[in-house]
Amino acid sequence: MDTISILIVDDHTLFRRGIRKMLEAEEDMEVVGEASNGREALRFARERMPDVILMDIQMPDMDGIEATRLIHTEMPHVGIVFVTMYENDEYVFRGIQAGGRGYILKDANPETMLRAIRAVANGESLLGPTIALKVMRQFAGMEKAPAGVMDTLTPRETEVLQRIAEGMSNKEIASSLLISEKTVKNHINNILSKLHLYDRTQATIYAIRKGIVKI
Repeated sequence: MDTISILIVDDHTLFRRGIRKMLEAEEDMEVVGEASNGREALRFARERMPDVILMDIQMPDMDGIEATRLIHTEMPHVGIVFVTMYENDEYVFRGIQAGGRGYILKDANPETMLRAIRAVANGESLLGPTIALKVMRQFAGMEKAPAGVMDTLTPRETEVLQRIAEGMSNKEIASSLLISEKTVKNHINNILSKLHLYDRTQATIYAIRKGIVKI
């Protein structure tokens, strides 16, 4: 039986220790390190090449989404599972677009976490039940978007939409396009209006379905 090597990333020491104790009780799992922020996670990932990383989102000195984006770009074979208390749409879809292959909540039962680790280590994806339902609802909502409206976007609006779908924040979009955050917000409002969408999460789903970006 192959052993799954795991890196735990969370800024709460007690949470890391609790997860470590649970994982070390599993015969097919080995914890190879702990990190308290995204920057440490990147360094440990380079040094120890874990099979799976359990990644928190909100952490000091580089958050989990940015760390995931960097790790996924450099080491795409490493499976990343977000383990967080946040289930709002923006975090879910930014996390998935950054390269996360799993997303479960911290109040999930232990079996869900173990199943997610094994699935991701096997090259699959796994979302917690409430997160999966959220994704399905977003896809269902996209059926209402009229066809052909993509042609109404300006080239700059298309660039902004692409960056939204890549998980960038308004500040990151502004920096990449050398425009102000206020201008970014105006573009986003125009995009949502033209595409008949409610929020940037639906915009992300729309962009994925139209092939503007790929997961």
